[in-house]
Order: sequence, then structure tokens, then C-alpha cells
Amino acid sequence: MPLIAIIIGVVIAALDQLFKFLVTAHLKPVGTVNVLGDVFKLTYVENRGVAFGMFQGMQWIFVVLTVALLALLIIYMFKKRPKHKFFYFTSALIIGGGIGNLIDRVFYGYVIDYLSVSFFSPVCNFADYCITVGVVLLAIYLLFFTDAIKNDKKELKND
Repeated sequence: MPLIAIIIGVVIAALDQLFKFLVTAHLKPVGTVNVLGDVFKLTYVENRGVAFGMFQGMQWIFVVLTVALLALLIIYMFKKRPKHKFFYFTSALIIGGGIGNLIDRVFYGYVIDYLSVSFFSPVCNFADYCITVGVVLLAIYLLFFTDAIKNDKKELKND
């Protein structure tokens, strides 16, 4: 299962890079295209920071952090081999999104963002949404599907 999660993550990263290539080729020259009026737009942005454009100019710190977090997640998958497929799905999303944005930071010094919705002001990209959904689902997995939490509760009851 860990290898399948990594392969899916690589496919997600490849899709992310394809989207960013298309955005750079077709959207960068025009800047913004309304897709659903003011609700959903495609807007070319070069994000030199992290979430919401914070911490601009610190790309190499985020490269190191991303590599470290991805390595920890991958090592955990291979060492612990969780039983639930749900864990591997969430990991694939995080790995794919992390690799997609990591490629941008290493090769361009910024992340290419392009998805803009009216109810969420920052412009994001496919990788950002994969990471976000992956982290939220991972939190759900950790809260509701792990044996570690159940075992901790049993130990407290037995004490």
C-alpha cells in the first residue's frame, strides 16, 4: 500500500505540473479569466511565500520543511504500515500536493497559483487543495480510525 500511495502522489504532482504549465502558457499573458462570474476565476499569481502569501522570500526554508515532512510521512507509511486504505489515500494527496508545490519552489522560486473563489480570498492551486483536503482527511482518520487512540482510552479505563 505505501508504494501505491507514492505512485498516486506522483500522478497528482504530475497533474499539478500539467495544470501549472497550461496556466503559465495560456493564463499568464491575460492575467484573469472569469469562469463563473465573480464566484470562480482563474487568476495567474506567483506566490513567493506560503499560505496566503505569508513569509515571502523564504523559499528555501519551505523547501527544507516540505522535504522533511514528506520524508517523515513516507517513512511512517513504510515502517508502521497502517491498515486503513483511507490513511494511504490522505497520504497520497499530501505527498502529491507537496511534491507539486516543491517543484515550483525549487525551479521557479515561487508557487504558481491560479484558482480564485469569491468566498476564499487567497488564490490557490490544485496542489494546495490536495494538501488541504489530505490534511483534513488525515485529521479525521487520526481522530476516528486509529487504534492508538482506542488503545489509549482502554489503558486509561484499566488504570
